[in-house]
Amino acid sequence: MKTKEDFLNGQVLLIDKPLGWSSFQAVNKLKWAIRKKFQLKKIKIGHAGTLDPLATGLLIICAGKFTKRIPEFQGLVKEYTGTITLGGSTPSYDLETEVDTTYPTAHITEALIHKTTERFLGDIQQAPPIFSALKKDGKRLYEYAREGKEVEIKKRDVRILEFEITAVQLPEVRFRIVCSKGTYIRSIAHDFGLALDSGGHLSALRRTKIGDYNVDIALDPEVFEKQLLGVE
Repeated sequence: MKTKEDFLNGQVLLIDKPLGWSSFQAVNKLKWAIRKKFQLKKIKIGHAGTLDPLATGLLIICAGKFTKRIPEFQGLVKEYTGTITLGGSTPSYDLETEVDTTYPTAHITEALIHKTTERFLGDIQQAPPIFSALKKDGKRLYEYAREGKEVEIKKRDVRILEFEITAVQLPEVRFRIVCSKGTYIRSIAHDFGLALDSGGHLSALRRTKIGDYNVDIALDPEVFEKQLLGVE
């Protein structure tokens, strides 16, 4: 069992973020449990790369002196699995908003889907979704979006190392992607739909790896809390 000194000196905690939780909620759950267990007034704790509430999977959370290592973890390559639903697009590029435009899909074949992935491999430029927490002129992009304002979003360079189609059951396409930091999988889903002369949005997402860290050994935040506090 880890001691108070272990946490203060630095810990890397692997958490499997549940659906519907924000990354901030997951960090707060751990912070509360550690403070309660060791009767600490405060402890530094933070995550090394956010996940949207609609995504599940691996969060690296650093506690104590290891919060200094957060930038190191943020720079690691990430692996995701998920589902792109073709034939409709949403303003947020995922299920945070409803489908507002529909497109034909009759021309889409499994062969075309596999071929189209090649256009996304390597160094590419992508525009982040307007529904994102990136800032422009001191204001978050999603704030502009909710006000119905159009803003110019600069494209950014990202690297897609692997893009594998794991199942096709139209309109759903399941995938696995390995990519650099700063990649928006929502944007890939949106752009993939456009590349197929249709539309697409991200309907499920799970982060499975960050560098050599695997979600297989990560804990649900509530399980972490129960184990630390010895609660059945």
